[in-house]
Amino acid sequence: MLSAILIVLVSYYGGVFLSRVLYRVLNRQNADAGVTSLLTQTTKWTVIVLGVISALQKFFDVTAFLTGLGILGFTIGFALQNIMQNFVSGVILLLQRPFKVGDAVNIDGFDGAVLEVGLRTTEMKTLDGRIVFLPNADVLAHPITNYTRAKLRRIELPVGVAYGSDTELVRKTILEVLPKVDGFITDPAPKVLFHTFGASSVDLSVLFWINTADPAASPLAAKDEALTLIKTAFEKNKIEIPYPITVQYNRSAQAKNTRRKK
Repeated sequence: MLSAILIVLVSYYGGVFLSRVLYRVLNRQNADAGVTSLLTQTTKWTVIVLGVISALQKFFDVTAFLTGLGILGFTIGFALQNIMQNFVSGVILLLQRPFKVGDAVNIDGFDGAVLEVGLRTTEMKTLDGRIVFLPNADVLAHPITNYTRAKLRRIELPVGVAYGSDTELVRKTILEVLPKVDGFITDPAPKVLFHTFGASSVDLSVLFWINTADPAASPLAAKDEALTLIKTAFEKNKIEIPYPITVQYNRSAQAKNTRRKK
């Protein structure tokens, strides 16, 4: 009896001690309050339950009881495996913190802002206003793009000019107007790269970087502003943006002209 009581007391105070240590560690890592409470309580009661089982072993054989309990737990766990998988994935997400509430992210093809990170699902508001609940297991299994953490974003614009255009003038014209874009930064330096002889144009890519920490700067707004500035500058310098050209041959007309000549 005394040894059983001693085991229970040691397990109780041991569980309390371990839960406090875990609480301090999680607080240092700025873990979510809900996850911190869940893990500390789970640790505490796991140690206590194990101590109680060890104490009961002093009076009777609990092997058969534990075997039955294990079979029951396995059956319940198998039936609830998807829920448990999402639960464990939610704990991992809250501990690793690949994103936090308010971050702009891309997850499994959805672009938007994170509204809530729960223990079963992650709630997002997409750019078109939809509210999406993603199972945490799917979130953890797919690549996560965190736009908020990337303060610098590269913008790429495809542009085409007529074959008769002066390429150096085109390059100079574009580079002169890019600094007017909100959030534009000079390092890394912007680039204008010609890369393709298209069907009706010489195609090039305009590459420049913006600082998304600037409240007025965003990738979509930067593209809009850059295209507007480039088009106005092209018109001012008489640089042509060509329309697609299609050449059509009329074989029947050519055959008639040949017969007439004969």
